[in-house]
Amino acid sequence: VTGASFVVFNGALKTSSGFLAKSSIVEDGLMVQITPETMEGLRQALRDKKDFKITCGKTDTGDIKEYVDICWVENEEKTNKG
Repeated sequence: VTGASFVVFNGALKTSSGFLAKSSIVEDGLMVQITPETMEGLRQALRDKKDFKITCGKTDTGDIKEYVDICWVENEEKTNKG
């Protein structure tokens, strides 16, 4: 679990890069590089207020270890107020 002050979603990752998605720490935030198709799915999930999961890692390996989960919560009082 990583806490971040901000999240940047970059939808310019090429499918030919060999990655499903890539995440990296940038200053005190998180940058997630995703394909245009995944970006469209993310946009639709945000419009519909649905949870969305981004799987990060190489496409040719079965050993995927990173996920970026976007989750909607019912009660904001239980989340980080910082």
